[in-house]
Amino acid sequence: QVQLVESGGGLVQAGDSLRLSCAASGRTFSSYAMGWFRQAPGKEREFVAGISRSGGTSYTADSVKGRFTISRNNAKNTLYLQMNSLKPEDTAVYYCAGRVSVYYSSTWSGYDYWGQGTQVTVSS
Repeated sequence: QVQLVESGGGLVQAGDSLRLSCAASGRTFSSYAMGWFRQAPGKEREFVAGISRSGGTSYTADSVKGRFTISRNNAKNTLYLQMNSLKPEDTAVYYCAGRVSVYYSSTWSGYDYWGQGTQVTVSS
């Protein structure tokens, strides 16, 4: 089993940047493909980005493409989401998730483990 803990959220202004981290403990982090999801109040959960267990393949949703970058450091057991040029519509709780697979999934149920989430609020 793996435990996932997100950090790095906060309140920022439009145009600012944040870097979210997801620290993993337990089983070998490099065995897991990882993903980031977000959920805003009153909206459905959205798949934001995914990365293969080696880090060689990644994906970002069209809504954040060019602004967000997913990466991982397997030596540090940590997943990252670099968020630049933040917009008010990026306001949400952000969750990391892990699955025992080579590749990420775009669905919440496709993962085996989930973090508790970190709040990101972008003011206009």
